[in-house]
Amino acid sequence: MKNLKFLLLGTAFGFILIKAEVVSWFRIQEMFRFQSFHMYGVICSAIAVGMLSVFLIKKFKAKTFSSEVIRIEDKQFTKGNIIGGLMFGLGWAMTGACPGPLYALIGSGLPIVIVVLLSAVVGTYTYGVIKDKLPH
Repeated sequence: MKNLKFLLLGTAFGFILIKAEVVSWFRIQEMFRFQSFHMYGVICSAIAVGMLSVFLIKKFKAKTFSSEVIRIEDKQFTKGNIIGGLMFGLGWAMTGACPGPLYALIGSGLPIVIVVLLSAVVGTYTYGVIKDKLPH
């Protein structure tokens, strides 16, 4: 029961992703082919909301539900960011889905996306195993 609010929030977020066509393979392909502004508009809006949210969290010293102060550490840029970003984008272009909406896609009746989800899990596990050997 303690995590019910997060399940409900995630479910609502999934519905929004579906209705906004953000998880549509066709919309994602349009984006990578530079044929439509739809996805770029959504991504730019998300960046703006994220920037504003981080600013407000830092300014007002926001706290978590358990009353802990939220700390956002600065991150150092490395060549690993470029390599990881390229791998992420390539996977996104090949599958037509980024990791965020995978559950929404499965829930909307596309069971083939389970293959993508399992691939993401294997990729994450593999990264965990070899991360010390990668450029950071």
